[in-house]
Amino acid sequence: MEEGNEALPPPLPQADVPEDADQPPPIPMNQDEDQAAAAAAAEPMEDESAEGDASAAAEPMDDEAAGGGAAEPMEDDAPTSSPTPSAPSATAAVDDSTVARKRRRRKKQFLDMVPTEGVRVLRASSSSAAAAAHLAGIPRRRGRPPTNSSLRLARELDSEALIALAAGFPADTLSEDEVAAAVLPRIGGADQANYLVVRNHILALWRSNPLAHVPSNAALASIRAEHAPLVAAAHSFLSDHAYINFGLAPSIVSLPPRPPPSLPAPSVLIVGAGFAGLAAARHLMSLGFKVAIVEGRHRPGGRVFTKTMRSSAADHPDMVAAADLGGSVLTGINGNPLGVIARQLGFPLHKVRDKCPLYLPDGRPVDSDMDSRVEASFNQLLDKVCQLRQVVADSVPHGVDMSLGMALEAFRAAHGVAAEPQERMLLDWHLANLEYANAAPLADLSMAFWDQDDPYEMGGDHCFIPGGNSQFVRALADGVPIFYGQNVRRIQYGCDGVMVYTDKQTFRGDMVLCTVPLGVLKKGDIDFVPELPTQKREAIRRLGFGLLNKVVMLFPFDFWDGRVDTFGHLTEDSGQRGEFFLFYSYSSVSGGPLLVALVAGESAINFEKRSPMENVEKVLDTLRKIFSPKGIEVPNPLQAICTRWGTDRFTYGSYSYVAIGSSGDDYDILAENVGDRVFFAGEATNRRYPATMHGALLSGYREAANIVRAARKRAKSVQSSEKIHVNNEVKVIVRDLDDLFHIPDVAFGGFSVLHDPSTSEPDSTSLLRVGIGARKLGSGSLFLYGLIMRKNVAELAAMEDDEQRLSTLYRDFGTKLVGLDGLGDAGESLISRIKAASRK
Repeated sequence: MEEGNEALPPPLPQADVPEDADQPPPIPMNQDEDQAAAAAAAEPMEDESAEGDASAAAEPMDDEAAGGGAAEPMEDDAPTSSPTPSAPSATAAVDDSTVARKRRRRKKQFLDMVPTEGVRVLRASSSSAAAAAHLAGIPRRRGRPPTNSSLRLARELDSEALIALAAGFPADTLSEDEVAAAVLPRIGGADQANYLVVRNHILALWRSNPLAHVPSNAALASIRAEHAPLVAAAHSFLSDHAYINFGLAPSIVSLPPRPPPSLPAPSVLIVGAGFAGLAAARHLMSLGFKVAIVEGRHRPGGRVFTKTMRSSAADHPDMVAAADLGGSVLTGINGNPLGVIARQLGFPLHKVRDKCPLYLPDGRPVDSDMDSRVEASFNQLLDKVCQLRQVVADSVPHGVDMSLGMALEAFRAAHGVAAEPQERMLLDWHLANLEYANAAPLADLSMAFWDQDDPYEMGGDHCFIPGGNSQFVRALADGVPIFYGQNVRRIQYGCDGVMVYTDKQTFRGDMVLCTVPLGVLKKGDIDFVPELPTQKREAIRRLGFGLLNKVVMLFPFDFWDGRVDTFGHLTEDSGQRGEFFLFYSYSSVSGGPLLVALVAGESAINFEKRSPMENVEKVLDTLRKIFSPKGIEVPNPLQAICTRWGTDRFTYGSYSYVAIGSSGDDYDILAENVGDRVFFAGEATNRRYPATMHGALLSGYREAANIVRAARKRAKSVQSSEKIHVNNEVKVIVRDLDDLFHIPDVAFGGFSVLHDPSTSEPDSTSLLRVGIGARKLGSGSLFLYGLIMRKNVAELAAMEDDEQRLSTLYRDFGTKLVGLDGLGDAGESLISRIKAASRK
């Protein structure tokens, strides 16, 4: 697999390095957004001991224990590195004359789209303090201010609810996963209210110190014993779904695996060793499952890949830098599980600084007043689009979708926005940034749902990991069985298990988790047998999978402004607005003078049609137009790499987007499993966090929990025996379909047949079972089933081999082989008659 193409122009003689070329170390992170919000919500506390008796049954928190030992708001940020004591501050790193602006990969969030229903925000100055006092059993006279203990309890509940919100939970109701997991026997009432407090408290305990394992009895230190069942339910759910006790801290990794849901332990095959596959594998292994990953590349990580760039020039022999060719930025650190893992591993975080100067094609800086004016107009255009889609949604019953680009252009023309050439170039830059955010031309984006994930964006700073994100990959892959160089061609599944066929060998398991990129599914490179449900195939077709490319260049020295992490370039050609429109400086995090040019929109597609050398020359020409007028020499790079994610046969693109005619529902459909045998994970299955590294990681944890639930369900089904009544006595018959097929009516090759016991008519229906694959380790074959007329059985038996029989089955008899649960009503009725006859 070709990750990128190198282009190595001969280096020019090294220029003198300016005195101020040394890169500043990573600057301190801003305060965790959850902590800031929690602090803002609460008034200053007086340092007094708790008063009153906390014994109300409706409130599971012990007031004294909660006041003295409740968890602080989470700190997701790992400590930021400071190599030297004199590290410059954030303010020192920004020119005072320049207004800081955010040029990060952030989409505009419309306030009217943020869900607020069911969100409890407790305030010390509101009635929540009185409610907390009442729940804690503290008497309060009319007109008397609340006591310090009740205020403290209200603040703690508030901060813990904020932590739950940051982790993706609704603060005042059960999540869909909690409902599906049946954490409570009955939804609503006091038990649910108490469960939510318990759940939020356990989550806060973990996030306050993710370096230590949180046992279930830890929460009981501040919760009354009568609520122990709620603690057990909440702790079990949070552990199964990797909301707590996940990651790579030594205390977590050293834990022994939990007992599996059945013996022998269920086996899971995982296709793809990206973030989703690695997260699922580690979590399933901790839950006692047997796991193996099948990976087409010869490395883990998928679309997350850090390339070590080295100089081959004699005068710069030691120049080395780490470059992220794929996923590179942690987009929001608050609540981000990658922030937790970074903290566990001791990885420093480097905040992407807000300052992003923009340059005209001739190298002149963009006028700040014009910049502010056009940016405001751009946001107003987005507001107009938001209003339009609301009108359409209200007036058209089934909705009408159109291109986001078309809607923006219509409003731009109608309101005369960016009529001057420089204004139009500046507006094009913002449009290119939007195309970067979605990895797609605006003409392909759904006006109705392009930003459906905005309400769920992680808060906090955007950050780099110094040294690159492959550090995460290596740590997650450590100790996980991975079969590299296995290009998966077919996934076959039935009621007895799954088979994964690669171009080298065949793997068998109880379940399979498919984590390949959406581009591979759209391309159809993997055959699913039986075919995936129509609804899922349609979702795969509707969702978009876009493209973003990079030119990564290692220079002999840093000739750009080392005080910025990003700078932008405007172009006169609207059709090429996404070509090298944004540059990322990695000098402060890569170990060397590294510069990355981004290519988005239509330009990303055209980029792959040119040679790497041509693309590098175009980037250098752009850089020289920016810096040469300032008297700054732009040297040839020591090494350069051009990515080509669109032609990479393991991805066929970069990340997903909501195309015209699609919606967020398609992410959910893509995430649905098939028959509790075939599961799906990856960023394109995560409705809330698509197109992100943390979205992929969370989808892996999600599907690991779903696989556990399916395995437990299957184990219960096997343990429950059939019961029949004979002479008023209950007799247990341990006999399933597999037992009956041990003595079939007819057997030939890999085929077995059970006839309908109620008739011997030639046109009656028989149940056919076909074994696929050889028996291994006593685990049996994978079986598929079909319905066939009794008179056709003899014809099949007379044929020479199974290949001829299968061909005849499909072509002449019209029989389709499916899993046992795909036989329909006719199949279920036939199986019932066969089982009933066996009891006589």
